[in-house]
Amino acid sequence: MPATLADKRAAFADLHKAGCFVIPNPWDVGSAVALQSLGFKAIASTSAGFAWSRGRPDYRVERDEVLAHLTALAAAVDIPLNADFENGFAHDPASVAENVALAAKAGVAGLSVEDSKGDAADPLYAFDLAVERITAAKAALAGTGVLLTARTEGFLWGRPDMDETLRRMTAFAEAGADVLYAPGLRQEEQIAQLVRAVAPKPVNVLTPGMSVATLADLGVRRISVGGSLARTAWGGFLKAAREIAETGTFDAFAQGAPGGELNKLFAEHLRR
Repeated sequence: MPATLADKRAAFADLHKAGCFVIPNPWDVGSAVALQSLGFKAIASTSAGFAWSRGRPDYRVERDEVLAHLTALAAAVDIPLNADFENGFAHDPASVAENVALAAKAGVAGLSVEDSKGDAADPLYAFDLAVERITAAKAALAGTGVLLTARTEGFLWGRPDMDETLRRMTAFAEAGADVLYAPGLRQEEQIAQLVRAVAPKPVNVLTPGMSVATLADLGVRRISVGGSLARTAWGGFLKAAREIAETGTFDAFAQGAPGGELNKLFAEHLRR
């Protein structure tokens, strides 16, 4: 019997209580189903991967498109889905709260809200506003069982200030965030600092080239891969297409997954 939404949300909460797990990022229903078939316990959407699938750069997809995408992903699998919900698709806290509530209705078990406003010259929301946005998002999710991940984006936007990162992460934790996430941290000590600063709340990292075992030893609870799986898929596609365009040969096709294997995977999914 397919898992209920309550089952998924409870399972997602349990995953954050102990241990360390990878939460890979599909970009469409097929990739979500494939990841479930490999035994992953949860998945997360990727704003970049989804945007590329629509022929757009990251952060150029509208809220309602993302909501429809999340609804489709959540319905396709029996494992929890965490939503990459960008900056909440709004600047002011009240609008963030409204949009977060809509995402909860899409069937997600968790979602993240960033403190980046998309302005390269001044990338992060002012500290107080950033905290207010997390407070509003948390209030909007009250009673839903949806876990709120608060993200600070300084290391991705050319503002690699560890003191400010820790200041924001601890404030977001105090504002009610269930999970803390500072993508772009690459050094073991930075990651360990964040884990210590927000303990006992769980920390998510964007895979920094370290093994699961190493990150687990640092106290990390959750590991995301962001758009990396989508980039890998695009890399294989572009390599094969370039070979055809440039040499008129088809050798790269030998690296593709067998059609029979894919048909079996998705046929089994239909029978669930």
